[in-house]
Amino acid sequence: MSLTKSRQRIADHGEVFTPAWMVEAMLDLVNGETERIDSRLLEPACGCGNFLVQILRRKLAAVELKFGTSDFEKRHYALLALMCTYGIELLADNITECRANMLEILADYLKLEGSEDLYRAASYVLSQNLIHGDALEMRTSDGQAITFAEWGYLGKGKFQRRDFRFDVLTQMAAFGEEGTLFAHLGEHEIFTPAKTYPPMTVSELARTTLGDVPKEST
Repeated sequence: MSLTKSRQRIADHGEVFTPAWMVEAMLDLVNGETERIDSRLLEPACGCGNFLVQILRRKLAAVELKFGTSDFEKRHYALLALMCTYGIELLADNITECRANMLEILADYLKLEGSEDLYRAASYVLSQNLIHGDALEMRTSDGQAITFAEWGYLGKGKFQRRDFRFDVLTQMAAFGEEGTLFAHLGEHEIFTPAKTYPPMTVSELARTTLGDVPKEST
C-alpha cells in the first residue's frame, strides 16, 4: 500500500499513512490490550484503518482461541471485538474506506453475507464507532460534539449500549491508570452516560440500519 494518496493531500492535511511494519511494531508494545477482546482502543486519526484493521485481526484471533468451538459465542464475541474499536478521521473518503475495511475483515472471518443480520449490525456499529470529524476540535464533520457508544456484551446474545461525549471522556485520563478510552467508568459521578439504551440483540441492532432505533432506557 502507498503511504500517500497525493502531494496535495500531504500539503493540505499532512496525510501520510503508517507503514505496516511500524503498525505491527507499535501494537506489539501494547499487545496485552490489542489482543484482549473487550479492550477499547481509539485511533484519533485513523485514516483508512491501518491500525484499526490490525487491532481487529488480533482481537479476532483471540476470539478464535477462546470461542472457536462455539459458533454462537464466536459470532457474538467477534461483534464485541468490533464494538471495542474506535476511530476519528477528518477526511470523508478515508472514513468510508476505513469502515469498509473493518467490515470486510469481520465478514471474512465469520463468512457473512451482506443480507445477514450480523453483517448489518456490524455496519451499524461501525457507523457509530468510526466518526467523520476532527479529533482536536472534538466535533463531527457537521459541527456536533463527538459522542461514542460504549458497547458491552451481557451474554445470551444481548448487548448494552451507553453513549458518552468524547470531550468528557478525555478528562478521564487523570483518573484511569490504564488510560484506555472507558477505563474505570462509573467510579466518578461526572462520567455519566449522555444516553443509555435497553439491551439489544443482533437482530435489533441490524434493524437500526432501517431507522428502527431503540428508545432510551429509563
